[in-house]
Amino acid sequence: MFTDFLSEIFSDNKEKDALVWQDRKYLYEYLLNAFQDWQKNLDESGIAKNSVVLLEADFSPNALALMLALIEHECIVVPFTTSVKAKKAEFCEIAQAEHIVSIDENDIVSFERISREADHDLLRQLKMRRHPGLILFSSGSTGKSKAALHDFAPLLEKFKLRRHAMRTLTFLLFDHIGGVNTLLHILSNAGCAVTVQERSPESVCKAIETHKVQLLPTSPTFISLLLLSEAYRNYDMTSLELVTYGTEVMPESTLKKFHECFPNVRLLQTYGLSEIGIMRSKSESSDSLWMKIGGEGIQTRIADGILQIKTPSAMLGYLNAPSPFTPDGWFDTGDKVETNGDYIRILGRESEIINVGGEKVWPAEIEEVIQMMPGVEDVAVCGVKSPITGQMVQASVKLKTDETLSDFRKRMRNFCKDKLSAFKVPQKVMLTDHAFHGGRFKKLRIKQ
Repeated sequence: MFTDFLSEIFSDNKEKDALVWQDRKYLYEYLLNAFQDWQKNLDESGIAKNSVVLLEADFSPNALALMLALIEHECIVVPFTTSVKAKKAEFCEIAQAEHIVSIDENDIVSFERISREADHDLLRQLKMRRHPGLILFSSGSTGKSKAALHDFAPLLEKFKLRRHAMRTLTFLLFDHIGGVNTLLHILSNAGCAVTVQERSPESVCKAIETHKVQLLPTSPTFISLLLLSEAYRNYDMTSLELVTYGTEVMPESTLKKFHECFPNVRLLQTYGLSEIGIMRSKSESSDSLWMKIGGEGIQTRIADGILQIKTPSAMLGYLNAPSPFTPDGWFDTGDKVETNGDYIRILGRESEIINVGGEKVWPAEIEEVIQMMPGVEDVAVCGVKSPITGQMVQASVKLKTDETLSDFRKRMRNFCKDKLSAFKVPQKVMLTDHAFHGGRFKKLRIKQ
């Protein structure tokens, strides 16, 4: 019922590539048969309808087929990947998982029953509807992970409108709203999902060349790493037509550099959150950070400079946090924006603003300037306490040079003096060898 439209698409495209996994191709006929087999076998596996199931997997053949079978079985699915392996017990507890289905690197499936009955009010409401569900956990980079519960039915609705089929690299993770959106977009348009075993610039570029990838959904952090590595110079990237990016603020200098390196590749900024799904978007141009967001049934408004959204695909609520919806039903994104007619530009999360003596500072603005300095590999900016101004700007920098902290600090201040106001120039600088991103390739900042 919920996936009938996908079954029809699979049936009509049996001879097309559906998936490339471990460099092996799987046709839509294979995926359709696997999906139908799992539909028959779920009851035999001890998973009753409406169960809460933690699905520990990546984009393998069985993962795709089982995800769809669980949806059709009216289950509430909790996608889970090794990127958050240490949080497995915590996530199981919060989601009230009744089953764990694990799929290993050889695509072998195992089942575990947990002695628990999910009784959270929101879970019970969804079970009473006899609708499938989706639980997504936030990255938790600035605190405890929040569990967003979705009704899967409205999430699936937008995929019933057919769009252009593309060979797409599954860069965004299986347990991320962007990864789920990418997967459903591919399958609903009879495209091909191309997987990689590791998400390094080298592996991604190799996959693009080998499997003629047309679409790369990714993050600004990964685009920066790709440009820095210059791995793209070693591979034929001419099949690439479109790169979509989201999850965080894109530095304008990174955008322009990518556009210069790939003038024939269209760039599209996307917008979405675990709580509301992925919105349809339109960039003003490939080298512009201004965009329109919306789509059928989606409304936007700006309240005190913060973007608010009302959409049919919004979550039912958090399982472990208060509701973030306004009394009239709008979701407060926490994203500060500028407007220019129908276009908006994301400045950053309100929670990341650094308040220096009453002056507001956006970390991404400082990072962009420092990133332009010769010898800087990466930088992360945050606010730290100051007895005089309340907060001051701190920059943690990863260098490609052998400079001392003292020498770099002097060079940085000289470089920034005509590019940033004095209160924006970092007062505290730290040199580190650590990366500033996690498994989801999103900038990690530590606010003190």
